[in-house]
Order: sequence, then structure tokens, then C-alpha cells
Amino acid sequence: MVKYKIYIKPSAAKELEKVPKKVLRKIVGKIKKLSINPRPFGCEKLSYEEKYRIRQGNYRIVYSIEDEKLFVIVVKVGHRRDVYKKR
Repeated sequence: MVKYKIYIKPSAAKELEKVPKKVLRKIVGKIKKLSINPRPFGCEKLSYEEKYRIRQGNYRIVYSIEDEKLFVIVVKVGHRRDVYKKR
């Protein structure tokens, strides 16, 4: 079985620091599982970019997949009301 490497952008790492501790463990667990299956049941492709998102409660993990290099890049992590807003 092929394993993908997980890369978390520095901006996403800062966003992870703001997540409450009780939800943080679940989010980190979901991110780790992406190394085995980058397109798990329940993931959705975003319509405006070549990115995907998975849900963990009220939080969203937005990531991109590079199949050629076997990378999963976590781009954004945040509450559902904020994660899709453009800066």
C-alpha cells in the first residue's frame, strides 16, 4: 500500500494552534489518516480550486493532493464559518 507524505503549510499550523484542545486531537487524527487514503469517504472536492475538504464537527480541513509526488498538503484548518472566506 502506498503512503502519502503529509505537509502542513505554516499558515495552517498557526490555525491549528487556535483550535480547542478537545477538537484538536480528532483533527490531527483525520490529517494522519490522509497519508493512507487521501480521498476518504465524506471528502468533497471544492468547486473553485483543485482542493478537497473533510469535516470534523464544525471544523474543516482543506488540502490538496499531489498524486505524482505522493504528497498531501494541508492548506487551511478552521471553523466552518471562516475557512472558505478569501483573504
